[in-house]
Amino acid sequence: MSKNKTIASALGAVAAALALSASAQETKLPATLTVTAYETGSNGFNQAVAVGAMLKKSFGTDMRVLPAGNDVARLGPLKAGRAQASAMGIGTYFAQEGVLEFAVKEWGPQPLQLILSASTCSGQSLGAANDAGIKSAADMKGKRAGIVVGSPAVNQSVLALIAFGGWTPNDVKLVEFASYGAMMKGVVNNEIDLFFASTISGLAKEIESSPRGITWVSMPASDKAGWARLQKIAPYFYPHKSTCGAGFAKGQTVETSVYPYPIFMAYGTQDAGTIHALTKAMLTHYDEYKDAVPGVDGLEGKRQNLQWTMPYHAGAVRALTEAKLWTEAAQKHNEALLKRQATLANAWKDYLKTNPPEDRDQFRAGWMKMRAAALTKAGMEVLFQ
Repeated sequence: MSKNKTIASALGAVAAALALSASAQETKLPATLTVTAYETGSNGFNQAVAVGAMLKKSFGTDMRVLPAGNDVARLGPLKAGRAQASAMGIGTYFAQEGVLEFAVKEWGPQPLQLILSASTCSGQSLGAANDAGIKSAADMKGKRAGIVVGSPAVNQSVLALIAFGGWTPNDVKLVEFASYGAMMKGVVNNEIDLFFASTISGLAKEIESSPRGITWVSMPASDKAGWARLQKIAPYFYPHKSTCGAGFAKGQTVETSVYPYPIFMAYGTQDAGTIHALTKAMLTHYDEYKDAVPGVDGLEGKRQNLQWTMPYHAGAVRALTEAKLWTEAAQKHNEALLKRQATLANAWKDYLKTNPPEDRDQFRAGWMKMRAAALTKAGMEVLFQ
């Protein structure tokens, strides 16, 4: 190598090091971060890995992504202080509310707060086998709908989505499966007609390529009564115009339901400086990871739903404010959600002081009663009664 090339190479290395140092100083990211996510190979895991690769390249931060099979397992390391954040699903909301699998003595309502969440061209909605004759929500009566043992997120969503059409569990035939994968295979095997899924999931693609085919039940935003019924059961859903996924023709749009996935979140007690640095890095270096894996482009700042069902972390609010994305309306909404979390936390403390029963069902029943009373007294919507 010539002397000039050696000098140029050295200067390039110095410039890269200085740039890396400048980025690190600007955002003050820690040397290491630990984030939990869905199982290896899931879209949520892949998105977390993509963000981690950006942090390593631009800031020198090593982000370890820990896969976990359920919401409790994903939150455990955060609660214990072994992880700083998680790429969660809708279990984030159940944990905030202290319901379903979190209505137990070991958990209760958790003060979880948003960093950023992904919203893209896909929907999280009610799919149907194309040969089942389901053209609209009005056609669901008497059809077979899949639910999964030990999966409140799936089952709550199914009940909410059939309610859009004005139906109750008694109006459809609920068929129980041991796992989500088994349920989706049940569609292919003609065991069920209706199922909850992401339009871009690999399992939905398998149904599309099967003899039964796939379609998505239309849920127009203009159907105010339908959406009121749906959101009374699952307020985390909102109307969305889906344009991609299994069963979509080029240029096709279907009005579906959706909620963000994955949901990057942390405990409200997590250091605000760390969350600010992480959020700012994800916003300002978006172009470095937006094309890394499907769906990760949904983390773009302008795609954030700033008035969803979960409050944003103070560190994230600071970063969003600096990016000129935060609004007065978002702030007002955030403050109301933080008050809800405080109300739930106080109700939980009061409930534990009553020496509640050890039996899990009795414990849950007692908590849900006290939870409802506390929210009602505070003038807040109860939900999950």
